[in-house]
Amino acid sequence: MLAAAILAAGESRRMGDPKALVSIHGLSFVDHLIAATRLPRIGITRIVLGARAEEIREKLKADSATIVVNADWPKGQLSSIHAAIRSLPAGVTEGIVVCPVDHPVVTVRLVAELIKQFDASGKLIALPTYRRKRGHPVIFRAPLYDELLAAAPEIGARAVVWAHAQDIKEVATDEEGVILNLNDPETLQRAGRSLRSS
Repeated sequence: MLAAAILAAGESRRMGDPKALVSIHGLSFVDHLIAATRLPRIGITRIVLGARAEEIREKLKADSATIVVNADWPKGQLSSIHAAIRSLPAGVTEGIVVCPVDHPVVTVRLVAELIKQFDASGKLIALPTYRRKRGHPVIFRAPLYDELLAAAPEIGARAVVWAHAQDIKEVATDEEGVILNLNDPETLQRAGRSLRSS
């Protein structure tokens, strides 16, 4: 069984509104990622909140049992990965699918293929690529949890990716959403237009 961690703890200064609640194509960013990770292999979902956590929690449609509040959110995204991992029951999950909330426009088809390739390859890490550029979500196998917990905050999970460069399964996709970082209203508008026309 895999876990999915939707990382939505940041302050969203550039976006203006909490990215967890911002909508694209009629769904909030969080709802897009919940839908994309609703798969048989994913048995646990964690939505990691931080800034304005109570306000966001009240407005989310998600099961409250899935929500984890990261009090250390000012320390950056890695602290949210830590919160997600620490919330998991020990020894139960084979890996974690890390989904940053600002990369919401990925499909369940993409996540299913990523998991399929992750399982088939036996690699420690699986990630999607669009036109040879690496994107999100990223799957980390459970033996890497301790390394993720020990990684330097200023480098983040990339340190673990770099340390295992020979043990990564890259999965090519035609979904540009894996590299679209929707951090501000202008990028969101452009993405909405381009995705509608594609």
